[in-house]
Amino acid sequence: MAENKPKLLFHVCCAPCSGLLSRELAQRFDITVYFDNPNIWPEEEFLKRAEEAEKYFKSQRINFIITEWDHAEWNKLAKGLEHEPEKGKRCKLCYDYRLKHAAEFAAQNGFDYFTTSLLISPWKDDRALRNLGLAQAKKYGIKFLADDFQADGGYDKSRIFAKEQGFYRQKYCGCEYSQSSRK
Repeated sequence: MAENKPKLLFHVCCAPCSGLLSRELAQRFDITVYFDNPNIWPEEEFLKRAEEAEKYFKSQRINFIITEWDHAEWNKLAKGLEHEPEKGKRCKLCYDYRLKHAAEFAAQNGFDYFTTSLLISPWKDDRALRNLGLAQAKKYGIKFLADDFQADGGYDKSRIFAKEQGFYRQKYCGCEYSQSSRK
């Protein structure tokens, strides 16, 4: 008899941050990967990350959903926040925007939970991510999986796994503002 696991919508930003994590989550959940990242710039970078993630998840027989790249909408939202530092107001807006879309999709499509691979990165504000995820969960009547994915060296383990898999690794979070701040 097949085990009946709760359904989890797993928002991912890239294969390196989500590959190993997806294997761990699949032990507890029936996962579907959700790639919704209108913040990524340029479009070639968005496509490169999406294709790398899709290739991996399909090889693992994990459902993969990619949304349309709507960078124009993202830029409207970020207007006036272009010079914010990493983990500042622009990043929190970005987290909330993507978590809102994930929560809405999850609620409309019968998922029990949603979460995001952004929680594994030490470059992200995990407290803000958890609070925003929980707020969106409440708004849409769904559960947010707020596990500490950084615990027990989670990020370092994911980096090693990504290297072993030969994943494409980007050098910046995704938006043009984070890329220009690295120069």
